[in-house]
Amino acid sequence: MPVRVTVWGENVHEHTNEIVGKLYPDGMHACIAAGLNEDPEIQAGSCVLQDPEHGLTAERLAQTDVLIWWGHCAHGEVADEIVDRVQERVLQGMGLLVLHSGHYAKIFKRLMGTTCSLTWREAGEMERLWVTNPGHPIVQGIDKYIELPHTEMYGEPFAVPNPDEVIFISNFAGGEVFRSGLVYRRGNGKIFYFRPGHETYPIYYDANIKRVLKNAVKWAQPEGSSWIDDCPEIPVEKAPNKIVSQGEGLHKPGEGGFK
Repeated sequence: MPVRVTVWGENVHEHTNEIVGKLYPDGMHACIAAGLNEDPEIQAGSCVLQDPEHGLTAERLAQTDVLIWWGHCAHGEVADEIVDRVQERVLQGMGLLVLHSGHYAKIFKRLMGTTCSLTWREAGEMERLWVTNPGHPIVQGIDKYIELPHTEMYGEPFAVPNPDEVIFISNFAGGEVFRSGLVYRRGNGKIFYFRPGHETYPIYYDANIKRVLKNAVKWAQPEGSSWIDDCPEIPVEKAPNKIVSQGEGLHKPGEGGFK
């Protein structure tokens, strides 16, 4: 079975900025999905902010192995109930790839628990993304570094929790550095933050960037059983070892007590 991917796009700049509209006439989300679909082991579709429920219905998320998120100027327009829904699926095991300015997305800030702030500059300067662990699945097929001739600069400090691992470190022509590829686990879900992707540059057409995204999708796909969604009660008679109840407890049988 192919890895089922949903690419979520804000879909605003494509209609308000002439440069972005020419670079991505079908939308950045469609370009990213098309690049993923070059791999027969991946089946990618897309949805956008303007769709009903932002395209992220419970049914669609239940059929998504990995969700890719690109947003920039409309983070506040994402409904909180949709953020709740996505967070639940990540904890259950759905993978999440957060791209570029998605560092400020509600879902990423929720999962990180921090401001996710950084420094930045838009000057079209050169960036090199250095591979920090050549053995990691996400960087297979990538050389020592990826060079992007023109991009937006993101610089440290990046206000996120210490990641499980740093996959890329970038340096820019202006001298700044940035942790451009970070991996996390939340519940059963795997998360990859990947910095490149400013909308006024053809970054998602780059062969190396497409390779990283394909690798990351396969790395982030669910594995194992789902995370426990609530706090189920285990009655005395169903305990693994035989026990005798030592008096009346706070909660009545079947009552629960954590909601």
